[in-house]
Amino acid sequence: MPDIRLALQQAWLTKGLLAYLLWPVSLIYGWLIWLRKLLYRIGVFQSNRLPVPVIVVGNVFVGGVGKTPLVIALVKQLTAQGFKVGVLSRGFGRSREGTQSVTPQSVALEVGDEPLLIARACQVPVFVGKDRFQAGLDLLAQHPQIQLIVCDDGLQHLALAHDVALCVFDERGLGNGWTLPAGPLREPWSLDASDKSPITVTTSSQAPQYPKTDFLVPRVLSHLAQQADGTTQALSSFRGQKVQALAGIGKPQAFFDMLSDLEISLSTTLALADHDDLRTVDIDPAMGAVLCTEKDAVKLWNYLPTAWAIPLVTEIPPDLLARILARIEPKLSSAHGH
Repeated sequence: MPDIRLALQQAWLTKGLLAYLLWPVSLIYGWLIWLRKLLYRIGVFQSNRLPVPVIVVGNVFVGGVGKTPLVIALVKQLTAQGFKVGVLSRGFGRSREGTQSVTPQSVALEVGDEPLLIARACQVPVFVGKDRFQAGLDLLAQHPQIQLIVCDDGLQHLALAHDVALCVFDERGLGNGWTLPAGPLREPWSLDASDKSPITVTTSSQAPQYPKTDFLVPRVLSHLAQQADGTTQALSSFRGQKVQALAGIGKPQAFFDMLSDLEISLSTTLALADHDDLRTVDIDPAMGAVLCTEKDAVKLWNYLPTAWAIPLVTEIPPDLLARILARIEPKLSSAHGH
């Protein structure tokens, strides 16, 4: 399975032989996406609107592009501005059905690793559910003070109407520009000039050639690493030590490269599938201290509390925050905006 996944990821960057072989299937997939959108537009399927503004942070490039650090940064900065913020997520990989509240004490296997990370990092109400509209209603029922909601992922979740969308890219941009399975796109990409179109954000330090990026919001490693009991240590202190790293994120190598760029030599690395539950991970203590991402730590700490989590941090540019607030201000100023 890892070899197949790697082959597809490589094929998605160019229009090579494998991509062309899969292209007829992509045409069918793209047509089904178009039909689904049409059925929502003509009212066959219902798009529901919550009584507070909804900000969606999503992507069209399948897999990890850095949404969660961006969501955390956005929620923190909105909270710092005085807004009462809630978060919705599907809770990918969770074992339970229905709508569920996520607290810092929740278990990642039950609620999903990313919602748990957001709940711990932001200390705001977080609800997960396949039906994002119902999850939003449940969140507002239990937390009526909430003024706006940030939805982690959900750009393709048309059943919940949103007021502003951020479409997140990394340095790969649109890849070869084709939809699944010949390309990496969840839906055909188009960007019109209307105020309803997504704001494009790139989470790498270098913008892709295409599409045009509205804002660069690069991720960097925090200067502090943390263990399960709250013990912290300067990341720079691991230079010259024997350390190992693991990552179960969209692009594990990106995490390893960031450590290497900080002159931290890794005795071994373990690249895992995104959202890996880590229950079967074999850690060799002889390889040194274990470094991982925060997303991995919410699961790994259940088995290895001495692992060092290194947050991926980012900061929302003032111009981006201003554009978001300009789009949701009319609804914030209404009776529903408290």
